[in-house]
Amino acid sequence: MGRIQQLPPLVINQIAAGEVIERPASVVKELLENAIDAGSTRIDVDVEQGGADLIRVVDDGGGIHADDLPLAFRNHATSKLHDADDLFNVGTLGFRGEALSSIGSIAKVHLQSRPPDAPAGAEITSHGGTLSTVRPWNGSPGTRIEVRHLFYNVPVRRKFLRGPATEMNHLSEVFVRLALAHLRLHLTLRHNGKGVYEVPATAGLLDRIGLFFGKEVRQQLYAVEAEQGPVTLGGYVADPACERGGTLMQYFFVNGRWVRDKLLTQALADAYRGLLMTGRHAVGFLFLDLPPDHLDVNVHPTKAEVRFRDPEQLQAFITETIRARLQAEDLTGRLRGPVTAERPQPAAEPTFDFTPSPEPSPAPPAPAPVPAPAPVRGAARQTAAPRASLPPPPPAVMAREPESGPPPRRQGNVSAVIRAIQLHDTYLVVEVQEGMLVIDQHALHERILYEQMKERLAAGDLEQQRLLIPEPIELPAHQVALVLDRRADLAELGLEVEGFGGSTVLLHSYPAVLGKRAPQAIFRAVVDYLVTKEKLPAREEMLNDLLSLMACHAAVRAGDRLTPEEIAALVRQRDRADHSHHCPHGRPTSLLFTLHDLERQFRRV
Repeated sequence: MGRIQQLPPLVINQIAAGEVIERPASVVKELLENAIDAGSTRIDVDVEQGGADLIRVVDDGGGIHADDLPLAFRNHATSKLHDADDLFNVGTLGFRGEALSSIGSIAKVHLQSRPPDAPAGAEITSHGGTLSTVRPWNGSPGTRIEVRHLFYNVPVRRKFLRGPATEMNHLSEVFVRLALAHLRLHLTLRHNGKGVYEVPATAGLLDRIGLFFGKEVRQQLYAVEAEQGPVTLGGYVADPACERGGTLMQYFFVNGRWVRDKLLTQALADAYRGLLMTGRHAVGFLFLDLPPDHLDVNVHPTKAEVRFRDPEQLQAFITETIRARLQAEDLTGRLRGPVTAERPQPAAEPTFDFTPSPEPSPAPPAPAPVPAPAPVRGAARQTAAPRASLPPPPPAVMAREPESGPPPRRQGNVSAVIRAIQLHDTYLVVEVQEGMLVIDQHALHERILYEQMKERLAAGDLEQQRLLIPEPIELPAHQVALVLDRRADLAELGLEVEGFGGSTVLLHSYPAVLGKRAPQAIFRAVVDYLVTKEKLPAREEMLNDLLSLMACHAAVRAGDRLTPEEIAALVRQRDRADHSHHCPHGRPTSLLFTLHDLERQFRRV
């Protein structure tokens, strides 16, 4: 190994550039943030070949004095910090003074600037870190910077750039984030001479979301606004039906800065727990404002991560706010029929009177035998008997709400008189004021049981069913150890177990709400959950998961034929349960087919 030596300034800057400048999008981010910090009201961005050949950013901000131009390319030269204490009171997007020095060391940069109060401006160039002399420039107030041939003197880095389309994708994402966070700005983006985005300063947040993500997303957003001490939360969250397969449409901003933070992501996920299926993610655009001394932004080279002073309290605040906002909405899914082309209506249509005759009718003849319907694909059956051997389906059910008790939670405008039928021993079709509600009996019953157990668990009176004779259950040795380790948590859920020696545990009780379902099967499902978790989640999350798991195993299933009384009871309980529009695992429990949709399909409208 050789002797220790001081690296040349150019090498130091190129090393720093590797941390700050990853691709053209990184350059655009740094230049846009500088323009915003300069008080600009309009920023125009032009790029060529995804930014690899040219990035031009023009703003109308405060500009740079001619004498400061060479200093702007010096490492850690900035006008935004004065001493170490300022690091804990950062109010700007940039503050380290690394951006221009890093960019100038790996590209050909031409910088022109003029402060509004200066009679003329000045310009300077940097080719791979070599600065030219400062020259006069007779341009308009603001700053104009061109970055050409990124990584031209670092060919190893340049060959790792992706194609123009991919790089433009990343660059557009940076543009979108800053456009969402700074509503007072007029922003434009052009690629290879063609317009990509133009965002006027008059466009509000909803307008910008609609521009970037489409009308469909914009129409499914719910406004969020709350305060807790010096912390404010605002923005929009989307209906669960707007879910995505990843977190790319989760945008978090802290004091105007886009951040990527596990705490915020988890807070949003917790708020949607039970409304989304596993592997699906919510859509949200959330803005946090808090005093600068409540967070540290100096924890990541690109300033994409932050550290909060009270992370647990902040996470709970966000989760509770969003959860309450979603609770206030009727999230019942809408079932839309296919859109059909409108046909011209005839001048007059024959009318038919379907009003039943008031006169008593004679007893109807015996119905002709009806062939058994085809089994539903994927529907679980509890009996191997053929469908034809089952009794005929129950007639439509009409049951009035009880006169006493708390008023029901109206979802889908279910009337006081319940008219419902069961189809394929799996779905309930209910007449509602808006049209027709189709209910998945298993998913709805699962939500009802989950809410009942959750409420009783919170009140400390979750009833247990004691087994007269403890049921021995054999498990692998490592599962026995895991179960006994979580014995206290399982007991809280009504599952009392104790070791019996070797690979056997004894089950003494189970929750009474689970009814006649085999306790051993439910207990084994709980054990499977514990085993599949490499790292057990927090206690509250684990209890919620286990409650939803037990509710799933105890609920009526697809293929269970219900009596008219059971159908009526299930529909009535739907009106009283929280979040009855989704099962605890995030599947919709019901879909509404509106009367308008029906009339459109029959071409009445």
